Amino acid sequence: MTGIVLRLAGLLQSSGERGVFHYRDTCAFPTRSQLIGMFAAAQGRPREHALDPYLHLQSPGDTTAPSHRDLTITIRIDQPGTLYRDYHTVGGGYPREQGLLCGDGTRRSQEKATLVSHRDYLTGAVFTVAVEGPDPLISHIAETLEHPRFGLFLGRRACLPDEPLLLTTNSPDPVAELLTRTPLTRNRPPAPTHTPLPTTFVWEHPPPGADPSTPPDRESNSEPTNLTRHARRHLPRPLWMTTEHLPAHLHAGPRPIDTLTTYIHGEPA
Repeated sequence: MTGIVLRLAGLLQSSGERGVFHYRDTCAFPTRSQLIGMFAAAQGRPREHALDPYLHLQSPGDTTAPSHRDLTITIRIDQPGTLYRDYHTVGGGYPREQGLLCGDGTRRSQEKATLVSHRDYLTGAVFTVAVEGPDPLISHIAETLEHPRFGLFLGRRACLPDEPLLLTTNSPDPVAELLTRTPLTRNRPPAPTHTPLPTTFVWEHPPPGADPSTPPDRESNSEPTNLTRHARRHLPRPLWMTTEHLPAHLHAGPRPIDTLTTYIHGEPA
């Protein structure tokens, strides 16, 4: 098992968890479904095959091929961002013969021609993510993220990721990277002392050192079973949330790109 470390940052992000029809919500952090969808896009997989097992990565003698179910994702919330709600309209101002279609094939009446929806985003958010899994699958994900076939988005097409996206490849312990080495991006500088930086982590299993029977803090409808456009299905997945006190020297400073570049190239801080 190896892993990679990703940095998800951009002007806007949105990780839908429950929203349908007129209201599209966003989770407070990236969802498992969003990340698996990003990996599938990087590999050029169409929606109907996004969740297929990776048959070409199956080792001789193995009875099953690796799949997205073999991945474990841990999220560090560097900067939670600010909730932004977009007031969105569709169909207004057109004559009825060009208006929105109803389910029975007719057009909406002139009085109901405008469809109003609300869409939530996070602005200014930064998340650092450790992804662990079988070596061949992790190497394949890392390679395709560096040379994606389809565009990569942070939940929706309007949400483009900042660079750098991929921080570490083939890490033997990406969670330890989050806890001890990967630079932490924050707008506010730390206090002028060596006080540890309290940071929220999201775990898909009970966190290290915790009692295995510890109940989850919440459930998220983020385990994808179908990603096709009109038949999306997700199963609930338990999540554990902790506050970890990270060393103050992880703060990336006023120009995070410089610190991140040094980290990526393995140069001394």
